[in-house]
Amino acid sequence: MVGDEDDIAIAAITAAELLVGVQLADEGRAAARRSFVEAVLSTIVVLPYDLDVARTHGDLLAHTRRTGRARGAHDLLIAATARASARTIVTADAAGFEDLPDVTVRPLPLSR
Repeated sequence: MVGDEDDIAIAAITAAELLVGVQLADEGRAAARRSFVEAVLSTIVVLPYDLDVARTHGDLLAHTRRTGRARGAHDLLIAATARASARTIVTADAAGFEDLPDVTVRPLPLSR
């Protein structure tokens, strides 16, 4: 549950993923999806990939190579953005963020 005191933001790569979803939507869903995504992007802060995030990304990428546990490129960008900005990742797919140093994750229950 999100409270009024929560400081919600998304990584720039997450914005890109949302925008790709608009581009790939079938004709019947494109307008509604575009409207939803634009509402999200106009409401929620989008955190940039800046030098602090790049340094953290490098640290996390080196960690994954040392441990031999590959991660999705986008997951690492999200993790780096969260860690660099001292934020918690809230996700229904926590597996991509497991065991990353100094990355805090709050799993969401999957609805069925």
